[in-house]
Amino acid sequence: MSLLVQADGPATAAGRPRRWCAATRLLWAVALGWAVFTGLHRALSGRWWFWLLPDLLPPAAYLLVPVALAAAVPVARALRRPLPARAATVVLAAAATALAIGLPDAGLNRYAWASRPAPPSGALTVLAWNTGYWDQHDDPEAFLRFLVDRRADVYLLQEHLYWDDAAGLAGARPAPDPERLRRAFPGYTVVARGELLTLSRFPVVARPAVGPDAGLAADPGADFGRVFAAAKVLRADLLVDGRVLSTYNVHLPVQVNLAPRRFLGYVRERDRARRAQLAGLRADLATNPGPVLVAGDFNTTAAMGDLRPLRDRLRDAADANTDVYPASWPAGRLPAAWRLDWTLTSRTVRVHRYTLDDPRGLSDHRAQTAVVTLGEGS
Repeated sequence: MSLLVQADGPATAAGRPRRWCAATRLLWAVALGWAVFTGLHRALSGRWWFWLLPDLLPPAAYLLVPVALAAAVPVARALRRPLPARAATVVLAAAATALAIGLPDAGLNRYAWASRPAPPSGALTVLAWNTGYWDQHDDPEAFLRFLVDRRADVYLLQEHLYWDDAAGLAGARPAPDPERLRRAFPGYTVVARGELLTLSRFPVVARPAVGPDAGLAADPGADFGRVFAAAKVLRADLLVDGRVLSTYNVHLPVQVNLAPRRFLGYVRERDRARRAQLAGLRADLATNPGPVLVAGDFNTTAAMGDLRPLRDRLRDAADANTDVYPASWPAGRLPAAWRLDWTLTSRTVRVHRYTLDDPRGLSDHRAQTAVVTLGEGS
Protein backbone atom coordinates (compact mmCIF):
# COMPACT_ATOMS: atom_id res chain seq x y z
CA MET A 1 0.00 0.00 0.00
CA SER A 2 1.35 3.42 -0.93
CA LEU A 3 2.28 5.49 2.13
CA LEU A 4 1.20 8.83 0.71
CA VAL A 5 -0.77 9.60 -2.44
CA GLN A 6 0.57 11.90 -5.17
CA ALA A 7 -1.04 15.29 -5.79
CA ASP A 8 -4.69 15.05 -4.87
CA GLY A 9 -4.92 11.62 -6.49
CA PRO A 10 -6.54 10.54 -9.77
CA ALA A 11 -10.26 10.80 -10.04
CA THR A 12 -12.39 7.81 -9.16
CA ALA A 13 -14.90 6.35 -11.58
CA ALA A 14 -17.50 8.74 -10.19
CA GLY A 15 -15.23 11.73 -10.90
CA ARG A 16 -14.47 12.46 -7.28
CA PRO A 17 -10.84 12.95 -6.16
CA ARG A 18 -9.34 10.02 -4.31
CA ARG A 19 -9.34 10.33 -0.53
CA TRP A 20 -6.01 10.88 1.22
CA CYS A 21 -4.45 7.76 2.65
CA ALA A 22 -4.27 7.20 6.42
CA ALA A 23 -0.64 8.39 6.71
CA THR A 24 -1.45 11.67 4.94
CA ARG A 25 -4.47 12.30 7.15
CA LEU A 26 -2.41 11.54 10.26
CA LEU A 27 0.39 13.95 9.30
CA TRP A 28 -2.16 16.64 8.42
CA ALA A 29 -3.95 16.19 11.77
CA VAL A 30 -0.72 16.20 13.79
CA ALA A 31 0.51 19.37 12.09
CA LEU A 32 -2.74 21.23 12.71
CA GLY A 33 -3.01 19.83 16.23
CA TRP A 34 0.51 20.92 17.12
CA ALA A 35 -0.15 24.43 15.82
CA VAL A 36 -3.31 24.67 17.94
CA PHE A 37 -1.48 23.23 20.97
CA THR A 38 1.33 25.78 20.59
CA GLY A 39 -1.15 28.63 20.43
CA LEU A 40 -2.99 27.36 23.52
CA HIS A 41 0.31 26.98 25.35
CA ARG A 42 1.26 30.56 24.64
CA ALA A 43 -2.13 31.76 25.85
CA LEU A 44 -2.60 29.53 28.90
CA SER A 45 0.83 28.79 30.37
CA GLY A 46 1.23 30.71 33.60
CA ARG A 47 -2.48 31.65 33.61
CA TRP A 48 -4.33 28.33 34.14
CA TRP A 49 -3.27 25.82 36.79
CA PHE A 50 -4.04 22.79 34.62
CA TRP A 51 -1.47 23.90 32.05
CA LEU A 52 1.28 22.97 34.52
CA LEU A 53 0.83 19.45 33.12
CA PRO A 54 1.41 20.26 29.41
CA ASP A 55 4.22 22.50 30.68
CA LEU A 56 6.15 19.34 31.60
CA LEU A 57 7.08 19.01 27.92
CA PRO A 58 10.77 19.76 27.22
CA PRO A 59 11.09 23.25 25.70
CA ALA A 60 13.14 21.89 22.80
CA ALA A 61 9.92 20.31 21.50
CA TYR A 62 8.74 23.77 20.37
CA LEU A 63 11.62 23.75 17.89
CA LEU A 64 12.01 20.07 17.07
CA VAL A 65 8.36 19.12 16.44
CA PRO A 66 7.55 21.77 13.78
CA VAL A 67 10.92 21.20 12.11
CA ALA A 68 10.20 17.46 11.96
CA LEU A 69 6.71 18.07 10.57
CA ALA A 70 8.04 20.38 7.86
CA ALA A 71 10.84 17.93 7.03
CA ALA A 72 8.28 15.18 6.45
CA VAL A 73 7.17 16.88 3.22
CA PRO A 74 10.50 16.76 1.32
CA VAL A 75 11.37 13.38 2.88
CA ALA A 76 8.14 11.89 1.51
CA ARG A 77 8.95 13.32 -1.92
CA ALA A 78 12.47 11.88 -1.79
CA LEU A 79 10.99 8.48 -0.97
CA ARG A 80 8.68 8.83 -3.99
CA ARG A 81 5.65 9.03 -1.73
CA PRO A 82 4.85 12.74 -2.09
CA LEU A 83 2.01 14.31 -0.18
CA PRO A 84 -0.97 15.66 -2.07
CA ALA A 85 -0.34 19.34 -2.85
CA ARG A 86 -3.13 20.60 -0.61
CA ALA A 87 -2.03 18.44 2.33
CA ALA A 88 1.61 19.52 1.91
CA THR A 89 0.58 23.17 1.95
CA VAL A 90 -1.41 22.72 5.15
CA VAL A 91 1.40 20.81 6.88
CA LEU A 92 4.04 23.40 5.95
CA ALA A 93 1.83 26.33 6.94
CA ALA A 94 0.92 24.73 10.28
CA ALA A 95 4.56 23.89 11.01
CA ALA A 96 5.70 27.44 10.19
CA THR A 97 2.95 28.92 12.38
CA ALA A 98 3.81 26.65 15.30
CA LEU A 99 7.51 27.45 14.97
CA ALA A 100 6.88 31.20 14.93
CA ILE A 101 4.69 30.98 18.04
CA GLY A 102 6.79 28.46 19.95
CA LEU A 103 10.37 29.43 19.14
CA PRO A 104 10.60 32.02 21.97
CA ASP A 105 9.73 29.18 24.39
CA ALA A 106 12.23 26.66 22.99
CA GLY A 107 14.93 27.54 25.52
CA LEU A 108 17.59 28.48 22.97
CA ASN A 109 20.50 30.76 23.87
CA ARG A 110 20.92 33.26 21.07
CA TYR A 111 24.16 34.53 22.61
CA ALA A 112 25.89 31.14 22.66
CA TRP A 113 28.54 32.18 20.13
CA ALA A 114 29.12 35.72 21.42
CA SER A 115 32.69 36.62 22.35
CA ARG A 116 33.29 36.94 26.08
CA PRO A 117 36.32 38.68 27.57
CA ALA A 118 37.80 37.29 30.77
CA PRO A 119 36.05 38.45 33.97
CA PRO A 120 37.82 41.40 35.64
CA SER A 121 39.77 40.93 38.82
CA GLY A 122 37.60 41.25 41.89
CA ALA A 123 34.56 39.66 40.23
CA LEU A 124 32.24 37.68 42.51
CA THR A 125 31.56 33.98 42.04
CA VAL A 126 28.00 32.94 42.97
CA LEU A 127 27.01 29.28 43.11
CA ALA A 128 23.31 28.34 43.17
CA TRP A 129 22.43 24.66 43.53
CA ASN A 130 19.64 22.31 44.51
CA THR A 131 21.67 19.90 46.61
CA GLY A 132 19.20 17.01 46.47
CA TYR A 133 18.38 16.55 50.17
CA TRP A 134 21.79 17.80 51.21
CA ASP A 135 24.13 14.86 51.99
CA GLN A 136 21.38 12.44 53.06
CA HIS A 137 22.22 9.91 50.35
CA ASP A 138 25.88 10.85 49.83
CA ASP A 139 29.24 10.64 51.50
CA PRO A 140 29.13 13.73 53.78
CA GLU A 141 32.83 14.41 53.32
CA ALA A 142 32.63 14.22 49.53
CA PHE A 143 29.57 16.46 49.60
CA LEU A 144 31.26 19.20 51.64
CA ARG A 145 34.43 18.87 49.61
CA PHE A 146 32.43 19.52 46.43
CA LEU A 147 31.04 22.72 47.91
CA VAL A 148 34.35 23.96 49.27
CA ASP A 149 36.13 23.22 45.99
CA ARG A 150 33.76 25.56 44.15
CA ARG A 151 35.48 28.46 45.97
CA ALA A 152 32.43 30.65 45.54
CA ASP A 153 32.05 33.97 47.30
CA VAL A 154 28.33 33.37 47.73
CA TYR A 155 26.43 30.08 47.88
CA LEU A 156 22.65 29.95 47.34
CA LEU A 157 21.70 26.38 48.26
CA GLN A 158 18.34 24.63 48.23
CA GLU A 159 17.16 21.43 49.93
CA HIS A 160 19.33 21.94 53.00
CA LEU A 161 17.29 19.25 54.74
CA TYR A 162 16.76 15.52 55.09
CA TRP A 163 13.54 13.82 54.01
CA ASP A 164 11.68 11.17 55.99
CA ASP A 165 10.02 9.06 53.29
CA ALA A 166 7.79 7.37 55.86
CA ALA A 167 6.12 10.72 56.60
CA GLY A 168 5.06 11.29 52.99
CA LEU A 169 4.53 14.93 52.02
CA ALA A 170 5.29 16.02 55.61
CA GLY A 171 8.75 14.45 55.59
CA ALA A 172 10.91 17.60 55.75
CA ARG A 173 13.49 17.41 58.56
CA PRO A 174 16.36 19.77 59.46
CA ALA A 175 19.77 18.75 58.14
CA PRO A 176 21.99 17.54 60.99
CA ASP A 177 25.25 18.98 62.37
CA PRO A 178 25.12 22.66 61.33
CA GLU A 179 28.42 23.28 63.12
CA ARG A 180 30.17 20.99 60.68
CA LEU A 181 29.09 23.29 57.86
CA ARG A 182 30.38 26.36 59.72
CA ARG A 183 33.75 24.68 60.25
CA ALA A 184 33.97 23.96 56.52
CA PHE A 185 33.36 27.63 55.67
CA PRO A 186 35.30 29.72 58.17
CA GLY A 187 34.74 33.44 57.74
CA TYR A 188 31.43 32.98 55.90
CA THR A 189 28.14 34.31 57.21
CA VAL A 190 25.46 31.61 57.32
CA VAL A 191 21.83 32.56 56.68
CA ALA A 192 19.36 29.69 56.91
CA ARG A 193 15.59 29.54 56.69
CA GLY A 194 13.72 26.27 56.25
CA GLU A 195 15.40 24.36 53.42
CA LEU A 196 17.19 27.46 52.06
CA LEU A 197 20.80 28.21 52.96
CA THR A 198 22.89 31.20 51.93
CA LEU A 199 26.62 31.36 52.63
CA SER A 200 28.46 34.63 52.07
CA ARG A 201 32.01 35.76 52.65
CA PHE A 202 30.61 39.29 52.60
CA PRO A 203 28.79 40.79 55.60
CA VAL A 204 25.02 40.32 55.63
CA VAL A 205 23.46 43.67 56.51
CA ALA A 206 19.78 42.66 56.26
CA ARG A 207 17.56 39.65 55.61
CA PRO A 208 13.97 40.84 55.02
CA ALA A 209 11.32 38.13 54.86
CA VAL A 210 9.74 37.71 51.41
CA GLY A 211 6.33 36.50 50.29
CA PRO A 212 4.38 33.99 52.40
CA ASP A 213 7.31 33.71 54.80
CA ALA A 214 6.79 37.33 55.86
CA GLY A 215 3.66 36.31 57.76
CA LEU A 216 5.51 33.53 59.54
CA ALA A 217 8.78 35.30 60.31
CA ALA A 218 7.32 36.99 63.39
CA ASP A 219 6.48 33.62 64.94
CA PRO A 220 9.65 32.27 66.60
CA GLY A 221 7.80 29.12 67.59
CA ALA A 222 7.00 27.98 64.06
CA ASP A 223 8.18 24.40 63.56
CA PHE A 224 10.43 23.34 60.70
CA GLY A 225 7.56 21.92 58.63
CA ARG A 226 5.67 25.22 58.61
CA VAL A 227 8.80 27.20 57.79
CA PHE A 228 9.70 24.72 55.05
CA ALA A 229 6.31 25.25 53.39
CA ALA A 230 6.34 29.05 53.66
CA ALA A 231 9.98 30.00 53.08
CA LYS A 232 10.71 29.44 49.41
CA VAL A 233 12.48 32.77 48.88
CA LEU A 234 15.37 33.79 51.14
CA ARG A 235 16.65 37.32 50.71
CA ALA A 236 20.05 38.34 52.06
CA ASP A 237 21.50 41.82 51.53
CA LEU A 238 25.29 41.65 51.22
CA LEU A 239 27.74 44.51 51.68
CA VAL A 240 30.11 44.17 48.72
CA ASP A 241 32.87 46.76 48.54
CA GLY A 242 30.69 49.43 50.08
CA ARG A 243 27.59 48.60 48.03
CA VAL A 244 24.60 46.42 48.87
CA LEU A 245 23.77 43.44 46.65
CA SER A 246 20.45 41.72 47.37
CA THR A 247 20.54 37.98 46.75
CA TYR A 248 17.32 35.97 46.51
CA ASN A 249 17.69 32.23 47.09
CA VAL A 250 14.64 30.56 45.49
CA HIS A 251 13.10 27.10 45.42
CA LEU A 252 9.57 27.01 43.99
CA PRO A 253 7.37 23.99 44.77
CA VAL A 254 7.37 21.25 42.16
CA GLN A 255 4.15 21.02 40.14
CA VAL A 256 3.30 17.33 40.37
CA ASN A 257 3.54 14.38 42.70
CA LEU A 258 2.64 10.88 41.57
CA ALA A 259 1.93 9.56 45.04
CA PRO A 260 -1.27 11.35 46.19
CA ARG A 261 -4.64 10.03 45.12
CA ARG A 262 -5.81 13.61 44.56
CA PHE A 263 -3.47 14.11 41.62
CA LEU A 264 -5.21 17.08 40.01
CA GLY A 265 -6.03 18.59 43.39
CA TYR A 266 -2.35 18.47 44.25
CA VAL A 267 -1.43 20.22 40.99
CA ARG A 268 -3.96 22.95 41.72
CA GLU A 269 -2.66 23.43 45.26
CA ARG A 270 0.90 23.62 44.04
CA ASP A 271 -0.09 26.20 41.45
CA ARG A 272 -1.51 28.40 44.22
CA ALA A 273 1.65 27.97 46.28
CA ARG A 274 3.90 28.79 43.32
CA ARG A 275 1.85 31.88 42.44
CA ALA A 276 2.03 33.13 46.04
CA GLN A 277 5.81 32.75 46.11
CA LEU A 278 6.30 34.42 42.73
CA ALA A 279 3.95 37.26 43.64
CA GLY A 280 5.87 37.85 46.87
CA LEU A 281 9.18 37.82 45.01
CA ARG A 282 7.96 40.28 42.38
CA ALA A 283 6.52 42.58 45.05
CA ASP A 284 9.80 42.63 46.94
CA LEU A 285 11.81 43.28 43.78
CA ALA A 286 9.49 46.17 42.89
CA THR A 287 10.47 47.96 46.09
CA ASN A 288 14.17 47.15 45.92
CA PRO A 289 16.05 49.81 43.92
CA GLY A 290 19.50 48.27 44.39
CA PRO A 291 21.33 45.58 42.42
CA VAL A 292 19.75 42.15 42.76
CA LEU A 293 20.63 38.57 41.93
CA VAL A 294 17.83 35.99 41.96
CA ALA A 295 18.87 32.35 41.67
CA GLY A 296 17.78 28.84 42.51
CA ASP A 297 15.57 25.95 41.48
CA PHE A 298 12.38 27.43 40.06
CA ASN A 299 10.96 24.09 38.87
CA THR A 300 10.05 26.15 35.82
CA THR A 301 11.26 25.76 32.25
CA ALA A 302 11.96 28.33 29.57
CA ALA A 303 8.62 27.43 28.00
CA MET A 304 6.49 28.16 31.07
CA GLY A 305 4.65 31.43 31.43
CA ASP A 306 5.22 31.55 35.20
CA LEU A 307 8.63 33.21 34.74
CA ARG A 308 7.71 35.66 31.99
CA PRO A 309 7.16 38.65 34.34
CA LEU A 310 10.51 38.05 36.04
CA ARG A 311 12.35 37.45 32.78
CA ASP A 312 10.87 40.65 31.35
CA ARG A 313 12.17 42.59 34.37
CA LEU A 314 15.55 40.92 34.92
CA ARG A 315 18.42 39.68 32.77
CA ASP A 316 19.02 35.98 32.24
CA ALA A 317 22.53 34.94 33.28
CA ALA A 318 22.41 32.23 30.59
CA ASP A 319 23.15 34.97 28.06
CA ALA A 320 26.76 34.48 29.27
CA ASN A 321 26.62 30.71 28.71
CA THR A 322 28.16 28.99 25.69
CA ASP A 323 25.50 26.28 25.32
CA VAL A 324 22.93 26.63 22.55
CA TYR A 325 20.39 24.81 24.73
CA PRO A 326 21.29 25.37 28.40
CA ALA A 327 19.67 22.72 30.59
CA SER A 328 20.13 21.75 34.23
CA TRP A 329 17.95 18.69 34.87
CA PRO A 330 18.31 15.79 35.10
CA ALA A 331 22.04 15.78 35.71
CA GLY A 332 23.68 12.51 34.74
CA ARG A 333 25.08 10.61 31.81
CA LEU A 334 22.36 11.60 29.37
CA PRO A 335 22.03 15.22 28.20
CA ALA A 336 19.74 17.30 30.39
CA ALA A 337 16.41 18.13 28.70
CA TRP A 338 14.98 20.79 31.02
CA ARG A 339 16.35 23.97 32.52
CA LEU A 340 14.66 24.22 35.91
CA ASP A 341 17.41 26.29 37.56
CA TRP A 342 17.80 29.99 36.84
CA THR A 343 19.99 32.96 37.70
CA LEU A 344 18.47 36.35 36.94
CA THR A 345 19.98 39.76 37.67
CA SER A 346 19.09 43.43 37.56
CA ARG A 347 20.76 45.57 34.91
CA THR A 348 23.20 46.90 37.51
CA VAL A 349 24.70 43.41 37.85
CA ARG A 350 26.87 42.25 34.95
CA VAL A 351 27.27 38.51 34.38
CA HIS A 352 30.64 37.70 32.79
CA ARG A 353 30.39 33.93 32.86
CA TYR A 354 27.64 31.41 33.58
CA THR A 355 28.02 27.64 33.64
CA LEU A 356 25.89 24.62 34.55
CA ASP A 357 28.33 22.27 36.24
CA ASP A 358 28.37 18.51 36.77
CA PRO A 359 27.32 17.75 40.38
CA ARG A 360 29.38 14.52 40.39
CA GLY A 361 26.41 12.37 41.26
CA LEU A 362 25.56 14.38 44.39
CA SER A 363 22.28 15.78 43.00
CA ASP A 364 20.00 15.45 40.00
CA HIS A 365 20.43 19.20 39.38
CA ARG A 366 23.46 20.79 37.78
CA ALA A 367 25.11 23.53 39.82
CA GLN A 368 24.79 27.09 38.50
CA THR A 369 27.96 29.19 38.69
CA ALA A 370 27.82 32.88 37.78
CA VAL A 371 30.78 35.28 37.77
CA VAL A 372 29.44 38.81 38.24
CA THR A 373 30.41 42.39 38.98
CA LEU A 374 28.33 45.33 40.21
CA GLY A 375 28.00 48.11 37.65
CA GLU A 376 28.73 51.76 38.22
CA GLY A 377 26.09 53.62 40.16
CA SER A 378 24.76 50.48 41.78
